[in-house]
Amino acid sequence: MSLHVYNTQTRQKEAFQPLEPNKVKMYVCGPTVYNLVHIGNARPVVVFDTLFRVLQSEYAEVTYARNITDIDDKIMKAAAENGEAISTLASRYAKEFEDDMAQLNNQQPTIVPYATDHVPQMVDMVQRLIDKGHAYEAEGHVLFAVQSMDDYGKLSNRSLEDMLDGARVEVAPYKRYAGDFVLWKPSSSDEPGWDSPWGYGRPGWHLECSAMIETHLGETIDIHGGGRDLVFPHHENEVAQSCCAHDGKQYVRYWMHNGYINIGGEKMSKSLGNFRTVRELLTQYKGEVIRAALLSAQYRSEMDFSTDLLEETKSRLDAFYSALREAKDVPVVDVDVKTQPFYAALQDDLNTPVALGELRQLARHLNKAGDADKPQYKSLLLKAGELMGLLQQDPEQWFTDSGNADEISAEAIEALIAERVQAKLDKNYARADEVREELKAQGVVLEDSREGTKWRRE
Repeated sequence: MSLHVYNTQTRQKEAFQPLEPNKVKMYVCGPTVYNLVHIGNARPVVVFDTLFRVLQSEYAEVTYARNITDIDDKIMKAAAENGEAISTLASRYAKEFEDDMAQLNNQQPTIVPYATDHVPQMVDMVQRLIDKGHAYEAEGHVLFAVQSMDDYGKLSNRSLEDMLDGARVEVAPYKRYAGDFVLWKPSSSDEPGWDSPWGYGRPGWHLECSAMIETHLGETIDIHGGGRDLVFPHHENEVAQSCCAHDGKQYVRYWMHNGYINIGGEKMSKSLGNFRTVRELLTQYKGEVIRAALLSAQYRSEMDFSTDLLEETKSRLDAFYSALREAKDVPVVDVDVKTQPFYAALQDDLNTPVALGELRQLARHLNKAGDADKPQYKSLLLKAGELMGLLQQDPEQWFTDSGNADEISAEAIEALIAERVQAKLDKNYARADEVREELKAQGVVLEDSREGTKWRRE
């Protein structure tokens, strides 16, 4: 089957067809860099990185942009509390974000635009919206007039009345309508800002993505992704700005949104204090375990993220890598992944749980196959893993490298195994057993065979 995706705007699964043949343009909202990112921030990165990989297997040219929001009131507040420059704090956390996401085996997007590098383009878009009658200036602010757009609310499927009912909208006397949103706002002399026709100020959050997309990808893109929490108001307002700036031209062909992450049955949020940072999780689990855990649920569904899930995921990856370790001398051959069930699962709106189930089947086949069939199964397992950002590590390294500086080193383990071998030769079986138990207590399991002793971390 061809790639099908669920389009948030039409509320149905659709066959994906790019605007231009064999050329795909995709944009995903990136982080606001004022702190270390939590696991909820990582989910869209992993989801759309996987989609990026699938698209690259189908189309000759895939341009994937994921922005960095480096000017925002939260950044300003954090910088003030730290007593440092906003640019310093934003640059530091942008790098921390990139480092954490690399640990989760995410590829670097084609383009990583920073909001502060696109202020002239934002000013230009605001002026066009004013000129076309979709925006107005009031007390140093420029606001988008939502009533000027006939189909405002079409993405989130809400009427203006529904949006105002219970919505977090700023009540301000300078607004013509309560639902109008900020495109440009004034900055005080001690706040970051840029000169503009409306005075010294800074852009609104929604404006940033519209301007960066127009600059790097054009007026119409194929896919726009992000978390479900961005549908309204952020993505709804992006649609309004961009469609009105481009005289009604379609902004996005396919909108894709991932579901929330829950911790202990509750939606993860900083206000509840139940969020887990990726950095914290990386001290306990390998990045590949975290990635596979995030892919264990279909991207549109809510998922419970727990220690049990991570432990279960680690065991499954251990089984995959065990099969590959046993087949270390088996050659890799060319295989056609597009005929395989795991590929069909990924083509079906990125159904990663089913794809992971197919990987388990391939690992079982690899373990049981005869010499003639092993190269095919090994190659399919590796290719399937590559499409999902998994199984690209050396199997021996997988079992021996913990990634945790506090754990016993590989060198120390090998030294104890050598001591155990010598103890057996000396018929000092009590010491040999002591070594096994000593290593087990430190999370290291020994596996004896005719070829010698292998070890792995639990």
